[in-house]
Amino acid sequence: MFGQDKIEQGTSEEEEGRMAKSYRVGPGTRAVNRVFLTMTRLGLGKGYRYILTVNGRKSGRPYSTPVDVMSAGGDRWLVAAYGVSNWVRNARVADEVGLSRGGRSRKLRVVELGPEESVPVLRQYLREVPVTRAYFDVTLDSTDEEFAAEAARHPVFRLVPFA
Repeated sequence: MFGQDKIEQGTSEEEEGRMAKSYRVGPGTRAVNRVFLTMTRLGLGKGYRYILTVNGRKSGRPYSTPVDVMSAGGDRWLVAAYGVSNWVRNARVADEVGLSRGGRSRKLRVVELGPEESVPVLRQYLREVPVTRAYFDVTLDSTDEEFAAEAARHPVFRLVPFA
């Protein structure tokens, strides 16, 4: 049985057998993404939400998707909350992305972090963007080793300004 407080937090009494949800892009997700894209273009909504634009690894065409950017100590990161998606594959090849919000845009280099470097960023992400917790196989109480293992499924990229 689930305790009521555990249900509200999206966790169960038994975390050992935890299985993350799979992210599927269907009509509902596309509609929500269009709403978030429009809001972010206007500078509305969460301050950490941006539009990520990256060129396709095969087509070279620009693709855009809403993302949440984590910040701490002057550094900024992208977290692949829904796993190794097309934007992740494209960013790995392109080495640069565009971020925009409210009419302002900027090109940035991306540097993928190693598993150990990803741990504090992934922890911060789960704290600050709780709606994505169901897509992770870790909880806020998980060990650093468990978070490091999660980095393979949820890559983290440091955003680096061009000089």
